[in-house]
Amino acid sequence: MKRIPAAVAVLGALVASTAHAQSSVTLYGIIDAGLMYTNNVQKSGTRGPLWQATSGTINGSRFGLRGAEDLGGGYKAIFVLENGFNVQNGNLGQHSRLFGRQAYVGLASSNYGQITLGRQYDSLVDFVAPLSGTAGTFGDTGFAHPFDNDNLNHSVRMSNAVKYTSTNYAGFKFGALYAFSNSTDFAMNRAYSAGASYQWGPLNVAAGYLQINGSNSATNTGGAIDTAESSANGVGGFQVGAGVQRVIGAGINYAFGPAVVGFVYTNSHYQQSAAFGMTNGSMRFDNYELNAKYAFTPAISFGITDTYTDGHTSGSRTFGTDPKFNQVNAQAVYAFSKRTDVYAEAMYQHAIGHGYVAFINTSGGASSTANQVVATIGMRHRF
Repeated sequence: MKRIPAAVAVLGALVASTAHAQSSVTLYGIIDAGLMYTNNVQKSGTRGPLWQATSGTINGSRFGLRGAEDLGGGYKAIFVLENGFNVQNGNLGQHSRLFGRQAYVGLASSNYGQITLGRQYDSLVDFVAPLSGTAGTFGDTGFAHPFDNDNLNHSVRMSNAVKYTSTNYAGFKFGALYAFSNSTDFAMNRAYSAGASYQWGPLNVAAGYLQINGSNSATNTGGAIDTAESSANGVGGFQVGAGVQRVIGAGINYAFGPAVVGFVYTNSHYQQSAAFGMTNGSMRFDNYELNAKYAFTPAISFGITDTYTDGHTSGSRTFGTDPKFNQVNAQAVYAFSKRTDVYAEAMYQHAIGHGYVAFINTSGGASSTANQVVATIGMRHRF
């Protein structure tokens, strides 16, 4: 009789082990802290050099939960809940959201891809950004194009989004997203995007498109995007509300042994934007980026980017000439391990056009002149 409870206990242990093997939840994150010097900042009525302790100069500090449950037949349920925070003061990021970076649930198939619902990245971020200086494995936040005008640095995420991402078909992947306005005015503050990439040996190419309608809505702030988010998260970035925003982009990378070189082009078009004094006009940015990375050893790497941004205004009451910017960025990284590294970055931006001033992402504020220099040293730890 004593053997029966023992057998039941063994069976229970086997069932528990099987259930554990079919599902998993992973805690992950990055902590990025540094010290930054900006040569010229105009802020709170004063101007001059700015020294600051920073969080997320490269990768936004975060922690998250990632889970999957095997449903059988090649299908699984998946979810991600990802929080952004400032390591220097503990504040929440992304407009004080608990899971402001990402929050979604969905189904994935090994044959057909995955569909997810929640707060997510658009297709330009998924496909084009990894080939640019804004890649999470490169300069990311500090290397954003002026004002992050093309959202490659994901200053805004898409809320209320339904997203499809294909599986990898011999190097080819594609995806699409639609973010609901959640309003009786169906088109007010909604977004949609699509993109694709192809990798063949050392060659990687990608393209994407994003459109946001009615992001300047004062009556629907709970739609696809939050117009207050980028100014409240404390890490830089610039989101311009407009009647219609369209961004199209493409990029190419090619690897030569330990070196990778790339080119990225994006075009951002803002119509009816009060931020630019263009109630009936428009502003367009053409961004041309060259980038290169070189791994001297498995522990030491160096990267550089140069972005020329050509702006054009039409019907603006604020700007009399077209704005242009040139920004050069350099980065050196030393890895103590796969999880911990230290880095040094330098960024320089020159603004061209009457009355325009430089403003590097995360610099702490706009310059009082057409030039701005930023230098940062920092440390990252991944878990």
